[in-house]
Amino acid sequence: MSRKVRRVRFHLDPGGVKNLPLDEIRAILRGADDLIMRGGRSLLTKVLKGSRAREVLEAGLERSPVYGYYRPLSPDEVLARIDWVILSGFLKIEYDGRLPFLVYTPQGWDIERDTYASELLAGFDGMIAMGGQAFDMAYLKDKPRDLILLLLDKVEATGHKKYLPLLEAWERVDYKKVRQRIRQVITRLKPAAG
Repeated sequence: MSRKVRRVRFHLDPGGVKNLPLDEIRAILRGADDLIMRGGRSLLTKVLKGSRAREVLEAGLERSPVYGYYRPLSPDEVLARIDWVILSGFLKIEYDGRLPFLVYTPQGWDIERDTYASELLAGFDGMIAMGGQAFDMAYLKDKPRDLILLLLDKVEATGHKKYLPLLEAWERVDYKKVRQRIRQVITRLKPAAG
């Protein structure tokens, strides 16, 4: 006979938060990225608050681009904003066993995917600015395909040939379907190189 699992209960309370600007929604969703099906509201609160708690540091969450985003706010004020984002349909909570974990809704993932793709494109600019010819692009290989395709759309939309060495290095290490899209972007950027 199996034992019944007692789920950890939670209560969503946005407090006085009636609305959040898009940049705050983006920050909360970006902070949640490393926690999807691995962490919940309280851990996200610690990341956004800039906590030096053991669980934050052991998981490397202090490297999040939004670590400390809400440093001036109290933990309750941060949690209220997270709860507003959940109640507004950008994040949801699912259980894995007894623990509640954060999960993107389709609406939330659309925003996060755009934020993350822009962040990756900025990273490309940083790699190019550092110079060099050997680019290790393997870090992109197992990212969600829709994220990668959006990133490639963003690269293509720039029209800049400066991305060609990165794209060529990336094409050598990724999966077939992604390589095909990379090849299309390379082909479209090359005429601009002339």
